[in-house]
Amino acid sequence: MAATRRWWTALASAEASPAARTRDRLRGVALIVVSAFAVLAAISFSAPWRLLEARVFDYLSTLSPPPRPADGPIIVAIDEPSFAELGLQWPWPRDIHGRLVEALRDAGARVIGLDIIFAEPSAKPGADAALAAALGPDVVLAADETLIDTPLAVQTIRVEPLPALTDTGAKSGIASIVLDRDGTLRRVPRYPDGFAAMLLDAGGIPYKSPAPGVLLQSFGPARTYETVSYYQALEPAAFLPPGFFFGRTVIVGLSMQSAPTTDAGGADAFATPQTLRTGRLVAGAEIHATIYDNLRAGLFVRPAAGALSLGAIAAAAGLAGLAVRRSTGWPTVVAGIVTVAACIAGSWTLLRFGRFFVPPIAPAVAFAGVAAAQGARDYAAEFRLRQGITRAFSQYLSPVLVERLASDPSQLHLGGERRTLTVLFCDVRGFTTISERLRDDPQRLTTLINRLLNPLSAVILTAGGTIDKYIGDAIMAFWNAPLDDPEHAEKAVGAAVGMLAAVDALNAELAAEAIAASETPIEIRIGIGINTGDCVVGNMGSDVRFNYSVLGDPVNLASRLEGETKVYGVPILIGDETARRLSGRYPAIELDRVLVKGKTEAAVVHTVLGVAGAVAAIDDAARAAHQAFLDDFYAGRKADAAARIDRLARQLPTLATYYERMRAAAAKSR
Repeated sequence: MAATRRWWTALASAEASPAARTRDRLRGVALIVVSAFAVLAAISFSAPWRLLEARVFDYLSTLSPPPRPADGPIIVAIDEPSFAELGLQWPWPRDIHGRLVEALRDAGARVIGLDIIFAEPSAKPGADAALAAALGPDVVLAADETLIDTPLAVQTIRVEPLPALTDTGAKSGIASIVLDRDGTLRRVPRYPDGFAAMLLDAGGIPYKSPAPGVLLQSFGPARTYETVSYYQALEPAAFLPPGFFFGRTVIVGLSMQSAPTTDAGGADAFATPQTLRTGRLVAGAEIHATIYDNLRAGLFVRPAAGALSLGAIAAAAGLAGLAVRRSTGWPTVVAGIVTVAACIAGSWTLLRFGRFFVPPIAPAVAFAGVAAAQGARDYAAEFRLRQGITRAFSQYLSPVLVERLASDPSQLHLGGERRTLTVLFCDVRGFTTISERLRDDPQRLTTLINRLLNPLSAVILTAGGTIDKYIGDAIMAFWNAPLDDPEHAEKAVGAAVGMLAAVDALNAELAAEAIAASETPIEIRIGIGINTGDCVVGNMGSDVRFNYSVLGDPVNLASRLEGETKVYGVPILIGDETARRLSGRYPAIELDRVLVKGKTEAAVVHTVLGVAGAVAAIDDAARAAHQAFLDDFYAGRKADAAARIDRLARQLPTLATYYERMRAAAAKSR
């Protein structure tokens, strides 16, 4: 009861004060926005989140990458065909590398990079000298640098080519590949003397030095760059077109034709953003070519600063707050989809054309999170509202109407409204006599009342009525609230007819039980008053106890009509407005005009004809005779009216009590 009371009070209060409801909603939305920002700001710097953003970069940077520069490096691959042609095991004699350098220089190569570490003297006599004789300022040799992280400090171990090789004027550059924590190459190496940078220096090619931590733009999967086999480069005139190497930078390194996979691995092959799509590793020589073109053309990607990322999160969360400030629903879902798509599309556009990466995940999650949280909040509120409606109205409405009301609570106006209703009162005739008979058995009396009210209530609910209250043995109900029902008058009269049938069925049960118990049967009779008119309906009562109820003059008249049924000798009396709203299914006949206390104009009352347990149907002649009687009675021709009564009583014996009452009224007024 307390929970239901709190629900009624909260709902009525919210309905009465939309401004307060709006303020409460905005406060809740603001709290969600701030919470979403705080949570995402905290986790956006965590390692798992950074890995997620890195994977997003992998996907976006390879979605439609820019084409590699046409004059980029050429890869001379130490590959399977070269091993087959040369018939040698690795490492190859260094004099062969010297022959390659001379062949490339003779073919017009601008710069030659050997992605091979020559840190130890060769076991073959004269091989180092042969290689050194071929080297010069146009050659860059690979060096290696390894960082060892110890508890005390970070130790750097650098491995350089043999001095005999660098004394020739050849440069050395660090060819070490620096991977992210997940083993993927995404960033331009931090070395100022990196292998690619030294190739550019050797060729006299200007380039842009990147800031620390910039991202590498890949141009395609493995073997995107022009690649020829080592054995072909040894004899370019025999295997390659004229001028193939002229003016070009050449990088020599291990690059197998069957690109190694992430599962199998491979020597001098690494995962790049393209690996996410292809599953193939990229050769180190091709990675250096990619770094070379990133530096030369300034194609590397600048990651967004932390403050900008936080600003994007705040903007997305704030935008989501604006989207859900009034409500959530399909428009919010569409807005969420559009916003998430816009975050991804905007991130890709900045990456592709602005060389700037703003991770889209955090803003997208911020918008979706705020919308989802407020949506969940709205769903929970609606769920509680529906539960409250179901709890509050299940005793008064049919399950079908309760479901309709719960599915669309906007139809409910608890704060009070004026609308046209049909009100029904039902009471037991002679209940005092029944109570006296059962005064020594209160349990039996209570059981009898429940046996009566249960079927009567079921009839009302089935007819779409709302049970207002039980008053001892009486029932008050109404139609057309809380849900609109254009046929409310007809349904109320139909319910009255059904209630009479339910009483007849109960009387049959009571008679059978009395015979079995050798008792005098208890016979129940009811009177029903129905009236239609403008009423006020809403949540009425005190802070301690209240009910969804109606009040107004039409309610008072319905109660008066119920009491007059015993006077007129009919089970059902209906008001004039109710009668006007009936179709031919429930034909009515006017009986009299009743003056209600506090009113100066009499109310016309009718009864229902031709239904089981009520007044039998009459033909047109009898109806005309009855109307003539009323005309005389209303016109004050009491003698003429009284003269018609005997004949009418014979024609309509079920109205005999009514006609006797009218006879007495006519005689009294003469």
